[in-house]
Amino acid sequence: MGWFRRPAAPVSYAALLREGDKKAAGAAALLSPNHLLTCAHVVNDAVGRDLLCAERPTGEKFLRIAFHGSGRTSRYGWARLSVWVAPEPRSGDVVWDGDLAVLELKETAPEWATPVVWRDMTEGLELRAWHGGGVGITYADAVAGFRDGPGCYLDGSLAGAAIGPGYSGGPLRVKSDRTVAGLVIAQVMSGQDPLRAQETVRRSWAVPWQTVRERLTRAGAHDILAGCQVVAPDHLACMGPAEDSVRQMVPLLRALLDDTARRADHCRHLAAGLGLEAPLADEQSAPTLDELATLLLTEERALATLTESLAPVVGGHGGDRTTLNGLLALGRVEPAARLLSVTEHEQLHTALLRVAVDEPELIPRAAQEALRLLELPEALKRSSRLAVEDLDAVVRALEEYPDGRGATTGSLPVPALLRLAEFVAAAVADPDRRWWLRAWCERVAGRLGISVAALAERRADAEAWAARVPAPVTQIIVRLDRAGAADPDRFLCEIWLGHKDGGRTAVATPEDSLEPGEIGRLIRQTADGSEAASGHAPTRVDVVVKADGLDIPVDEWDVGSVLGDLFPDLAELSTPLGGRYQVTLRCPDLTGSVPTAASEMRRRWAVGGDGTLVVDESCHDIMSLHKLLDEPHRDTARVVLHGPPERRQQLLHVCLAMGVPVVLWDRDAGSHEDAPRMDALDPTGPLDKLPRRLQEFRMSQDAASDGAARPALIWEEGELALPGPLRLADPS
Repeated sequence: MGWFRRPAAPVSYAALLREGDKKAAGAAALLSPNHLLTCAHVVNDAVGRDLLCAERPTGEKFLRIAFHGSGRTSRYGWARLSVWVAPEPRSGDVVWDGDLAVLELKETAPEWATPVVWRDMTEGLELRAWHGGGVGITYADAVAGFRDGPGCYLDGSLAGAAIGPGYSGGPLRVKSDRTVAGLVIAQVMSGQDPLRAQETVRRSWAVPWQTVRERLTRAGAHDILAGCQVVAPDHLACMGPAEDSVRQMVPLLRALLDDTARRADHCRHLAAGLGLEAPLADEQSAPTLDELATLLLTEERALATLTESLAPVVGGHGGDRTTLNGLLALGRVEPAARLLSVTEHEQLHTALLRVAVDEPELIPRAAQEALRLLELPEALKRSSRLAVEDLDAVVRALEEYPDGRGATTGSLPVPALLRLAEFVAAAVADPDRRWWLRAWCERVAGRLGISVAALAERRADAEAWAARVPAPVTQIIVRLDRAGAADPDRFLCEIWLGHKDGGRTAVATPEDSLEPGEIGRLIRQTADGSEAASGHAPTRVDVVVKADGLDIPVDEWDVGSVLGDLFPDLAELSTPLGGRYQVTLRCPDLTGSVPTAASEMRRRWAVGGDGTLVVDESCHDIMSLHKLLDEPHRDTARVVLHGPPERRQQLLHVCLAMGVPVVLWDRDAGSHEDAPRMDALDPTGPLDKLPRRLQEFRMSQDAASDGAARPALIWEEGELALPGPLRLADPS
């Protein structure tokens, strides 16, 4: 046993109880605080059915479950079946496939019942299982053997307990690292052909985590799997550090902690921070340098926590500080070592949690500016507001981000996480929170060896950004691209805020394609965030599409509502995008393909007034329209298109090519006979009020009636300089 010792972790057991005698039908693994995983045949046993019955139990019956912890702690509750993967007998074999069931708990699992951490099962792993009854003495040890299709055989020694009835559905815990590699299915009964009795002693079989993941994915349980904790099989928690890394670290540790008493003092501080046990001070012992190096390379916050106690001792200059810098530099290239110590991480998480609650749009807004050259974590890209539950993932992701922008010569660059903290501090409303975040940055920068001047540069950048008062947001600009022929109803989406002074601010958006409703809600959340930040509510949404996207019914997309997001029963409070905002289309692909189109649009806006060209049966082809727009409607700024869709599309392209800035049409019209459907919009009325009239119509009862128009409006006004698809990454 080493100098650092892990306290005995409380082991909790979960079980499914039979309806009749209330005894354990089998065990279960806690997937999350709200879900249990067990075997389908355990559910069958619990409700009194044949063990291998393949049909899903009917009804919404609740099943009795039990949690047992150390110290005879127990709690009982109820769960109902959520996912069913039926047992699948193999022809002529003694084992079967499938046999999984996910149960949804009626009440959250007790705090002392910890969800399992999964890893892949590999041959030779030493495993341990418990009976569902929750008695510690029932542990049974086994070794993972031959992988046979979706299952894996287990073999146990002749000493101790053996896997048998009541163990099914229980987690197979890896003895070396407390992860879980699979689920117990059943023992192999003696005397079953083609095996003889002596060949089945202590043999059982299991479903590995790889198969659990695959079967639950196939069953549609993506949301449940997303909540599972998983480590890769080559993770340092499973494999230990590389020998070369240990050899490189030991000389640095020797230079800093060669004195045994000094090493013991710092290591006791380290053990306390990591929740480990260490010998008492009067035992006058210290860990070996090899053991200390191994711990620093496997526990993710160990190196930062050790240097937290060393930094004040070594001071800012001299050989010890140089050695400490070398130790930190080695940690920056090691996969297990994280940027922050245990204390630093807890302090930052607490401070940012308060910001996320009080000012949820501030952290994403600060990240957009502070980390402009970096690819932001997904939670900062998909919304303008940071959800509280996403905060931890954001902090952990940013710990791994470098930031080499503008580092003072001779100084280490300021890490991305500290840069973000400085920008949040500069803009946060609470002055006490600002002072606290800046003090935190100074402490962490001092431990990391970052110069005062380098941190001061980043702070000056943050203050300059926070002092800028952006012009009010007047519009939201959305660029849509179809995801492809395979997903015709999904779109790639980019969003900008258009300011009154003509400026553009990019909004973090997901890189993956989205469904229309997801984009509608994202636009609404962006508008809500802008209003909360500046007090100005944008009323207009300009949708930039390609030539083949002019038929996309963006104005009909659902935007949801704040109450609907929180309470699904209030989803009917939602409105269409075109009812909540003035939605117009823009097509720079078409207007930009003709050199004179942009100048013609500016000229028509300048002299066009309220003149309108209504395209009816008399304008039967593109040549006729071209003549009309060339003369006598050379100065006309608005065209109302009627007619069949195949002809209307051609005429629409002619209008844009000839610089007509405003084009209105009914996307659902089948012929010229449908022209009266547009009368409710007053299509030739005052031009400046046209987008507002469309918004009011889309919210009216008339729009919901059969045979109503489905108006679409192109409104090309002013320059639209949006960035192309080029994406830059931080050169460092």
